[in-house]
Amino acid sequence: MSPYLSKASNVLSLTVPIILYIISKAYNKFLSHNSISMTEKQFAVSVTNLRKRIGNKDILKRLSFNVENGEVFGIVGPNGAGKTTTLRILSGIIKNFEGYVKIFGLNPVEAKQKGYISYMPEDAFPYEKLTGYENLDFYAELYAKGDKQLKEKYLKLGVEISNLGKRIYDKTAEYSRGMKRRLIIARTLMVMPKLSVLDEPTSALDVESAVRIRNIILDMARRYDMTIILSSHNMLEVEYLCDRITLINDGRVVASGKPEEIVKNTNSKNLEEAFIKLVFGDQ
Repeated sequence: MSPYLSKASNVLSLTVPIILYIISKAYNKFLSHNSISMTEKQFAVSVTNLRKRIGNKDILKRLSFNVENGEVFGIVGPNGAGKTTTLRILSGIIKNFEGYVKIFGLNPVEAKQKGYISYMPEDAFPYEKLTGYENLDFYAELYAKGDKQLKEKYLKLGVEISNLGKRIYDKTAEYSRGMKRRLIIARTLMVMPKLSVLDEPTSALDVESAVRIRNIILDMARRYDMTIILSSHNMLEVEYLCDRITLINDGRVVASGKPEEIVKNTNSKNLEEAFIKLVFGDQ
């Protein structure tokens, strides 16, 4: 072999492994990127390192959790833990925050604009000068955006969900708290959002009204494969309604998983006892 060919052969023997290494790294990076994208598509909601700061105080301190499509997911914690702030971010109401939040692959504001999200705040009330039917009609018109058939579909479903009978035609100022809450739930769910966010849906209700609303939530989730995120202080309610939960305290996630898993992992009798242990320690 000529010295020139020998030298070229030596150069190739050194260069080829380097080229293959570079190609391999680039390919692995490509696979890794696509793997992350595929994982994100599996979730209705993806939250990573969510941080919200107001003044000098961190309200949320790097929260991370995922919600699967069609899941009833609970966000629980003591007063001041950051539950409502989290729900308002997911709903596209609070726009300034740090971290990664995706709702069906979109940022919350985009998802809200597309009509993917319907949000019910804890202190929501109907317009009391209107009848229950007029309240539903107003929101059906708003969400249908001129589509008469869609409006009628929303309105019919809203009347069905509220289950107020002839009282649907009475002024809501005459309604009990439970009746008002059922109307608000109907107003939120009748538009069949991909994601429904409910802040304390049964707050301050009597047993009968609370049971009605729980059944409505489960029925809508199953019937329309709706993803529902809710907050609640009632741990028995959370156990009954939620497929999985994230428990937060002082703006941090302290536990995530199925309610029965959290109960088992904390050696507790029920979720209420597990909650006490995780938030306040063994007492």
